[in-house]
Amino acid sequence: MEKTLLVLFSVLCVSLICSFSPVSAYGRRPLRFNLDGRFKILQVSDMHYGNGKESQCADVSAEERPYCSDLNTTAFLHRTIASEKPDLIVFSGDNVYGLCETSNVAKSMNMAFAPAIESGIPWVAILGNHDQESDMTRETMMKYIVTLPNTLSQVNPPDAWLYKIDGFGNYNLQVEGPFGSPLFFKSLLNLYLLDGGDYTKLDGFVYKYDWVKTSQQNWYEHTSKWLEMEYKRWPFPQNSTAPGLVYLHIPMPEFSKFQKPTEMTGVRQETTCDPPVNSGFFTKLVERGEVKGVFSGHDHINDFCAQLNGINLCYAGGAGYHGYGKVGWARRVRVVEAQLEKTMYGRWGAVDTIKTWKRLDDKNHSLIDTQLLWSKNTTAQPNFGFTCSTIKQH
Repeated sequence: MEKTLLVLFSVLCVSLICSFSPVSAYGRRPLRFNLDGRFKILQVSDMHYGNGKESQCADVSAEERPYCSDLNTTAFLHRTIASEKPDLIVFSGDNVYGLCETSNVAKSMNMAFAPAIESGIPWVAILGNHDQESDMTRETMMKYIVTLPNTLSQVNPPDAWLYKIDGFGNYNLQVEGPFGSPLFFKSLLNLYLLDGGDYTKLDGFVYKYDWVKTSQQNWYEHTSKWLEMEYKRWPFPQNSTAPGLVYLHIPMPEFSKFQKPTEMTGVRQETTCDPPVNSGFFTKLVERGEVKGVFSGHDHINDFCAQLNGINLCYAGGAGYHGYGKVGWARRVRVVEAQLEKTMYGRWGAVDTIKTWKRLDDKNHSLIDTQLLWSKNTTAQPNFGFTCSTIKQH
């Protein structure tokens, strides 16, 4: 039966490839696991790019300061792309430094995204809370970004009108099986990129950072359920759900739960600047059981990963030299790699593991804090934030 299905699958692949090239509905090639069964994502957060060589670095040593500028950020990205050779680059917000510093944010974005564009590697971007503080609104920024070469960014999903979705830069990317795999046409890894907003317009809050709205959560839930249905549908139906990852600039309130070094891999060096309102997005993710990691930026000198209720909450750490940092603490980026399992027939199957590590812009271009985020063969124990001994018995 397996051989019969594979023959039918091969015939279907040949006929489709002969009739048209494998491109998405937007005329771009789909994301796909490579022939080694891997898919690697490079997350770059908080570049705060300004005016190139004219923009000085923040929080570097006195010896570095006279020669340090945005160009150091550019060199770091070129260096890292060459070392890691990612399959996708994700710019997770505060990509440029508004704050009345630049009157031509399009030019700043061109310089900020240049290493990704020049590499020819697919890349995407979402917005942070500072990006729009110049001569473009959030909407016009996303509309500009989607015109740049090699990007898979979207202003919003095609069905945004159905949910009256808040924000700009909410979209889903699907990573399909490698060539020759029976799962060639299935999404084996689902990526959700969300606009976490900038600042709330509501009064009465000391901290004004925005949050993921109900409309965005409804869109996520609908998309997640549709992808699960597709994953379990013939041909080669799967009996589980493909893992998902979320990229969101402003961390959810749940990030603030982790304070002790023993609770995390990496470091906390500043308070989590999260929204004053918990919109329930984390609860939605737990209910769906699909997402294995949420990756944020915003707090530049935090770079930890910690797990809560089976979901890894991870900071990228700040990559940009023009944004604040810490003297002696290298700028950094986060890498995530998903690895497929081999089936009993020797072909690539579903995602087996998801790992992460960080790359530093130090002398050795150090690779640190390699850790396993998720494995298909293990189930995380629920973490409810208390132990039974703390509950009073009646």
